[in-house]
Amino acid sequence: MGEAVELQAGGRTVRLSSPDKVFFPERGFTKLDLARYYLAVGPGILRALRDRPTTLERYPEGVNGENFFQKRAPKNMPDWIPTAHITFPSGRSADEMCPTEVGAVVWAAQFGTLTFHPWPVRRDDVDHPDELRIDLDPQPGTDYGDPARAAHELRSVLDEFGGLRGFPKTSGGRGLHVFVPIEPRWTFTQVRRAAIAVGREMERRMPDQVTIKWWKEERGRRIFIDYNQTARDRTIASAYSVRPRPHAPVSAPLRWDEVGVAHPQDFDLATMPARFAELGDVHEDMDDRRYSLQALLDLARRDEHDHGLGDLPYPPEYPKMPGEPRRVQPSRARKAPGGPTTP
Repeated sequence: MGEAVELQAGGRTVRLSSPDKVFFPERGFTKLDLARYYLAVGPGILRALRDRPTTLERYPEGVNGENFFQKRAPKNMPDWIPTAHITFPSGRSADEMCPTEVGAVVWAAQFGTLTFHPWPVRRDDVDHPDELRIDLDPQPGTDYGDPARAAHELRSVLDEFGGLRGFPKTSGGRGLHVFVPIEPRWTFTQVRRAAIAVGREMERRMPDQVTIKWWKEERGRRIFIDYNQTARDRTIASAYSVRPRPHAPVSAPLRWDEVGVAHPQDFDLATMPARFAELGDVHEDMDDRRYSLQALLDLARRDEHDHGLGDLPYPPEYPKMPGEPRRVQPSRARKAPGGPTTP
């Protein structure tokens, strides 16, 4: 595996053991390649992670080995990496690491962290998200062109309801994410309600291409707007994170004129450093302004008042929430005693 090496990361010296351990056999990328990648895109990934409670997706033996999500800050974490105390929907709580410098990212890579999953909050206020995150999730029978088309319509929706500016990025797979920086004055429940309003408006505009149906049996060959990614403790891979797939793709921030033109396979552990060296972080101004959700929350109220469109199901591991409809898929509900019958 080779002797340990020491890397300089923003004034920190980070020791990397087994630097020659192969993490991506298909491409031959090693642990050292991973660490050097995060150094190359350091300002970009730090912008995405700074002060955010972050879950680590770890592959200690590489992409083909066992993996796990580490929510609690590792016991061996250096004392120069701060933490934040967060509460899960179950009522349990934990201290999660909050990167404030590139050295923390490289330190996590030493322990096999490929992907970083930051909360949409900062450590000084863990109950009020400062990002609205829209996940455009391709379903079977769709391809990357479908979320790209949906993303451009989403851009129009965001602008119409509050003049919101979204920042698009690839998921590292076939999907797209659009993040909107928001004022940190709404709860997770309210931000989720705004995401549902976005999804319903998108569904009205693109009924054959977009769905907000939670149950897979109802989605068809459409792009699913996963509104539950805005629920407490649900996270999305950060910009610049390496994704655990054989070719080592990364979640790539995009300019709007690249959406539908650039392809997710264009961005990987080998190509992103060159792009970053040329363009820098194309989302570097993301935190310059924060937007209001009021127009989207007004839309949500109109949906409920005028059309009877209330809440939607939460993920199965969540406690039952006030106003939530029955958390049972439609086909099972039809078969249940007293349930609706099929005409």
